[in-house]
Amino acid sequence: MTVNVEDVRAAAERIHGRVRRTPVIEVSPGLTFKLELLQHTGSFKPRGAFNRLLLAKETGELTGQGVVAASGGNAGLASAYPARELGVPARIFVPVNAPAPKVAKLRTLGADVVQVGNEYAEAFAAAVIARDETDALLVHAFDQPEIVAGQGTIGLELLEQVDRFDTVLVAVGGGGLAAGIAAALGDRAKVIGVEPTQAPDLRRALEAGQPVDGPVGGIAADSLGSRRLGDIAFAIAKRENIGSLLVEEEAIIAARLKLWHDYHLAVEHGAATAYAALHSAVYQPAPDERVVVLVCGANTDPTTLT
Repeated sequence: MTVNVEDVRAAAERIHGRVRRTPVIEVSPGLTFKLELLQHTGSFKPRGAFNRLLLAKETGELTGQGVVAASGGNAGLASAYPARELGVPARIFVPVNAPAPKVAKLRTLGADVVQVGNEYAEAFAAAVIARDETDALLVHAFDQPEIVAGQGTIGLELLEQVDRFDTVLVAVGGGGLAAGIAAALGDRAKVIGVEPTQAPDLRRALEAGQPVDGPVGGIAADSLGSRRLGDIAFAIAKRENIGSLLVEEEAIIAARLKLWHDYHLAVEHGAATAYAALHSAVYQPAPDERVVVLVCGANTDPTTLT
């Protein structure tokens, strides 16, 4: 399984009008933010979920049984939203420690929320059982071609919105976002994945030569805690030479606070991870390098920003 730019273009046509074309802002010379936190449900993920559901509707896979999905929160929201828009039920499995704002938002969207296990992998196992029992459509958080292609539409938007850019910094959990953008951009810009030191899925896979399981934890685990890089993401990471940078917990916390205090962007810790690479100088651009930072999610408790 893999994804190429033609898949991404097809996804863009399919989801046109269903998702938002999010803005970019140049915050300083050579540094641009792509504000995907302004997407429906507060993260980039409805792009892939809409693509998955709309294609399944075309092929007859989407039935009255609706959808099942597993998530730390954002992928579940992304599945529940198009399910509601298309008039089918959604059953979303989340860990028992999923952030309360995300769980509440899921219920607001009409989803049947089931809390099980302590991390994404356990919730996903329960979702697979539910799929087998009900024949509902399984929407993966990051490792289905339709999901990766949908996320890649961000790359197509960047090519239209930003005159020139050399590098895109992207937070990595399961890798679907970075992989989709890399598939869309090809050799027109490099994509670098930024990962918490406590959940380095991409780094582990690149070092092992294949996706491998590993422990997950840390402050960004609710959105970047997949335990294992997706197979599609690994294939694209090898093909497009996606790099990996690791950032410490303290750097993520500091970057999140700076995004709020300097730019009034209230983001979750996972969404601050890409910017943390710049703010902590883990990534130091060349003098003429133009960098895009993907700000990917806003489902957080704003009282923690004071």
